Amino acid sequence: MTAHHATRPPHGKGHAPVPPAPSGPVRARLRRERIRMALASSAAGVLLTGCFAAGHGAPDDRDGRPPAQNRAPAATEDGKPARAAQGSPGARTPDAGDAGDVGGVGDATDATDANSVLARSLEPIRRKGGTRLSVAVLEPRTGRRAVSGSQTHITASLAKVNILVTLLLQAQREGRSLTSWETSTAASMIQSSDNASADALWRRIGRGAGLTEANKTLGLTSTQAGPGTHWGLTRTTAADQLTLLTAVFADNSPLSASSRRLIQTFMGRIDADQDWGVSAEGSRWQLKNGWLQRSVSQRWAINSMGRVKAHGDTYYLAVLSHGSPTMSHGISAVERAARSAVHALRGTPAPVPPIIG
Repeated sequence: MTAHHATRPPHGKGHAPVPPAPSGPVRARLRRERIRMALASSAAGVLLTGCFAAGHGAPDDRDGRPPAQNRAPAATEDGKPARAAQGSPGARTPDAGDAGDVGGVGDATDATDANSVLARSLEPIRRKGGTRLSVAVLEPRTGRRAVSGSQTHITASLAKVNILVTLLLQAQREGRSLTSWETSTAASMIQSSDNASADALWRRIGRGAGLTEANKTLGLTSTQAGPGTHWGLTRTTAADQLTLLTAVFADNSPLSASSRRLIQTFMGRIDADQDWGVSAEGSRWQLKNGWLQRSVSQRWAINSMGRVKAHGDTYYLAVLSHGSPTMSHGISAVERAARSAVHALRGTPAPVPPIIG
């Protein structure tokens, strides 16, 4: 039994229904309390599970799920994807207003101003704790966007969205739908961030070579697939992840409408304790997170990407980070950066919540 199996009992059949998320200060307080409890459990001796224990990354890296979280068993050939209860954040199709998402490019002057505002708002986060951030945000209705940071970051479990997109593009080229096994395995990989499922689909797409080929079609120019079995060591930029989100959510995409609906459904049905990251600024969301602790430096990489509804508009958000001293600090930094990104486009002051840890 590997380390990442040792502390997670299986869900059983399907996933427990995800309750509707509270909004506003109550939602933020509950999220912070959930993070504190998870980390307290870890400090008490609960083993952080490691995706790299199964060969996903370098031997000296660990990428663990929050220690208090259960884990879905690996999908079988005849498995079925889990369903969320109606009324939960994930039990929805994209809102009607999103049908026209095109991911266009906004006015160059506005983009320059938004970039400057975003960079200034991120500076206090960078100074506290040594967290290095890259952020990209797009409002698809207007095409306005802002980007801060061009460096590459390790994706950790964020790569799972790229793996699923690659699988769907390959199936489209072959003129077929996903098999029941591929569908259920993809559901576990995205909804529960199941690493064994990611291992299986990484092999199915042809590992790094398959990912690289798909990314040429997608227009990801700064993403480098992880070597060998190490999908978690894929490196990317915030701008590339914004391009990937556009492929997942916008109409002008290499992905078919049915392929996009499948990914959107899975990203809206993630396990309840993964409701953090870009969802901090949204009342409705579809997202994927990634987290990894480097065993040499003991510093954390914390990443989050997705589509959120906020202030009556839709935003695509990608926040990548590394160098946080604790997981809770990294999550707080990412959430504050997500808020800053949305407010940079809106031209409104961002709230300044405390950074935990």
